[in-house]
Amino acid sequence: MELEGTILAGRDFAAVEGRVVVEDGEIVAVEEASVDSDDIVLPAFVNAHTHIGDSIAKDAGRGLSLEELVAPPDGLKHRLLREADRTALVEGMRRSLSFMAESGTAATLEFREGGVPGVEALRDASDGIEIDALAFGRDDPDVLDVSDGYGASGANDADFAVERGRARDAGKPFAIHAGEVDATDIHPAIDLDPDLLVHMVHADDEHLARVADDGIPIAVCPRSNLVTDVGLPDVPGLLAHTTVALGTDNVMLNSPSMFREMAYTAKRYDVTAVDVLRMATTAGAEIAGRNDGLIEAGRDANLLVLDGDTHNLAGYRDPVRAAVRRAGASDVKRVLHA
Repeated sequence: MELEGTILAGRDFAAVEGRVVVEDGEIVAVEEASVDSDDIVLPAFVNAHTHIGDSIAKDAGRGLSLEELVAPPDGLKHRLLREADRTALVEGMRRSLSFMAESGTAATLEFREGGVPGVEALRDASDGIEIDALAFGRDDPDVLDVSDGYGASGANDADFAVERGRARDAGKPFAIHAGEVDATDIHPAIDLDPDLLVHMVHADDEHLARVADDGIPIAVCPRSNLVTDVGLPDVPGLLAHTTVALGTDNVMLNSPSMFREMAYTAKRYDVTAVDVLRMATTAGAEIAGRNDGLIEAGRDANLLVLDGDTHNLAGYRDPVRAAVRRAGASDVKRVLHA
C-alpha cells in the first residue's frame, strides 16, 4: 500500500513530497518523488488525557466551578454517572470513541472511573472501533488486574500509596492529576514517582525542576482549563523541562477533537506548529510506549491523510501549520490503522 502527497516525516515533520510505503501495518519506506496529490500525510493522533464516561452529559453544568463539575464523589459528573444505566454509558462512550477514530486519533489515554466495571464498560464501548482505548482505571486498586494503568484523581483526594505500589508491582503506568486548581497537590503527586502528570496549570520553577530531574512527562489540556477557569498551563515553560503531550479531557466540557486542541494551543501560546503537532502525536505515543506517532521506517502505520484540496485547505503553503492551525475533521480523507 502507498499513500501519496506531502509527507510530514520524522521528529521534525519535514515536508517530503512523495509516498509512504506500508506493508502489513508497518511503514517500510518514505520515498521522495514527484506525485500528483495535494494530500497531507501525518501521524495519527494520540490523545494523552480523556474522560469519555461523561459523554452522556455533553455541555452540562453551565456556571459551575471545576469542583462542582467533576470533583469526586459528588460533583455533577459523578452524580450523573451514578444515575445513568450501563447501556447509556457504553453507548455514549462508543459515540465519542467513534468520533475520535474517524477524526484521526489512533489511541487515547482514558482515565476511567468505576473500578473494574468501569474498565469493562470501556472495553465494550471500544469493541470493533479502530482506536486503542488505553484504560487508566481508578476507584479500586484491584482495577490494575484488568486496566492498562492507574489514573489517580489528585494527591489532595487520597495518598494513593497503595495504588502506586500495586501499579509498580504490575509493571503498569501510574498517572495522576496535579496542579489543576492550585499548586498544593503538585509536590505530593511528584513524591509518588508517577509516570505521567496531568494539567500542571500552577507549576512553578521548583516543581518543574523536580519534573525535569525525574523525567516525568506531562499531559496538558488547555481548552479544558479555559472552560473551567482554573488558569492556563505555561506550555512553553513545560516544554523547556520535559515531554509534553496534548489531551482533550472531559467530553462533558469539550469535543475530543485533537484538531481543536492543536489549533487553540498553537494560537494561544508562543510555540511552533511543529511543537504542537509533536505534542499531539509523538509525545503521547512515547508516553504510552507505542511504536507510532512518527512517520519513519519501522513504525506502526497509524496514519492520517488530509485532503489538501478541500475548500478549507486548498491553497495551503505550510503543511504543518495547515494541519495544526486550520484543519478539522471535515478535511480528513483517510485514517489508516496498523
